[in-house]
Amino acid sequence: MAVFTTAGSMQDGVYRPILRPRRGEMAALTHLTAYEAVRVMPILELDGSTSLLPLIRELPPRTGAVAVDFGEIPDPTDPLVAPSLDLAEELADLGVAMLPVLRAYEGRRRLAAHGLAARMHLRRAVLRLQPHVDAANPGQADVLVDRMLHGAGLEAEEVDLMIDLAETPCVTHAARFQEQLYRILRWARGRAWRSISVASGAMPPNLDDLPTDRAVTIDRHDARVWARIGEPGIGYADYGVTSPVRRRGVQRHRQLPTLRYTGEHNWWIYRWSRRGGRSDDRCHDLCRTLVTSEHWPAAGARFSWGDAEIARRARIAPGAGSASGWMSWSTSHHIAHVLQTLKIE
Repeated sequence: MAVFTTAGSMQDGVYRPILRPRRGEMAALTHLTAYEAVRVMPILELDGSTSLLPLIRELPPRTGAVAVDFGEIPDPTDPLVAPSLDLAEELADLGVAMLPVLRAYEGRRRLAAHGLAARMHLRRAVLRLQPHVDAANPGQADVLVDRMLHGAGLEAEEVDLMIDLAETPCVTHAARFQEQLYRILRWARGRAWRSISVASGAMPPNLDDLPTDRAVTIDRHDARVWARIGEPGIGYADYGVTSPVRRRGVQRHRQLPTLRYTGEHNWWIYRWSRRGGRSDDRCHDLCRTLVTSEHWPAAGARFSWGDAEIARRARIAPGAGSASGWMSWSTSHHIAHVLQTLKIE
């Protein structure tokens, strides 16, 4: 039987990025340093378009444990099939422990399966609550949470509560969430959760309309909301460098080389069409522009695996990369930046 280790809750120094299980994000998790691996608990959102198991076989995350959200996966017609329990068993064979994510709209059968999956190895789960959608007041939240915990057969002490504010696209939204968040946290502290984290995201779902061939800034309103909480023991989570809003449909145009480079208060978005012909030249020019900018970290290529890849392509042009490659470099830098900003020891 596989032996699992886990870093514990955010109060023990763990950052929880909500990520799509795609090649780019998984590659970033594969290249975490030993320091980062014990401080990151990724929450992977399944949507049915990507099979997680082959990706983890090819790109095993270094964290040793992942939380998996099945909220977008429809219930199977066969009552004997339990996706979360099946995946937990399959991941166990690969040496990866799984924490199921409990959602407010999931039914009794799925919650029971989540509970079995949680008890398989770590006896832990994540309860992801979107207060603006799931409950209008503390009374409704209490009833909802009691149903979810009872359905999964878990106690609050075994569950990491994630308060998910979802999209914070502008200053107005951030200010409104800030006012609501204090009331939500007062309610949350009424139970002995294993940990409490706050998540939100500010990256737009579509960057296609942004200017090209120069760095464009987008405010990280999500990070600002969390920073203003000012209460001890509240963990940090976000949507990495992606948007909480999923883009629907198929993208049919060829994507320009694009990096989403995280700074303290904003992202620097690089979309590159310059230098005309070859994609290799575009990517090379983009990376060379980034590494000579003021927001390139003092540690340079040593800052993260993603930064090392950017620096390598700034020196030479070994290939244009791909959308998944650009996402992996961006995600790798973002994780390293968040851990440094939080000063997690």
